[in-house]
Amino acid sequence: MAQVNPYLIFNGNCEEAFLFYQSVFGGEFPYMGKYKEMPPMEGCESVSEKDADRIMHVSLPIGNTVLMGGDSNQQSGDVVIGGNFHVSINAESRAEADRIFNGLSAGGTVFMPMDKTFWGAYFGMFKDKFGIHWMVNFDENEK
Repeated sequence: MAQVNPYLIFNGNCEEAFLFYQSVFGGEFPYMGKYKEMPPMEGCESVSEKDADRIMHVSLPIGNTVLMGGDSNQQSGDVVIGGNFHVSINAESRAEADRIFNGLSAGGTVFMPMDKTFWGAYFGMFKDKFGIHWMVNFDENEK
């Protein structure tokens, strides 16, 4: 069964927020990466100076849940507080990821179709027909 996790989006203060959350919940960050660490991707603009030190992705395990987050960037634009979260689904297989992505994105807006990523996952993002933002991920490295 897929695992569901909250994904919080910030306007440049993600690292500060997650260091605060870590001070309360404890634990270690399995990953904290910045936009400047991304390899160049075909069809994408290079990372701006403003975005370079922003957090691309961070995760903090809390019990059976993983709190995830990242900063907005020039391409995505600033987020509005209150609408700055996604529901992240971690699927157990590519087939499950495709089924969930195709089902939930029907009638919505796809921002990033399911595809292999530089971090080794099969991943996609969309907003469903009700305005809820979703991320679907299958970590191929763990299987």
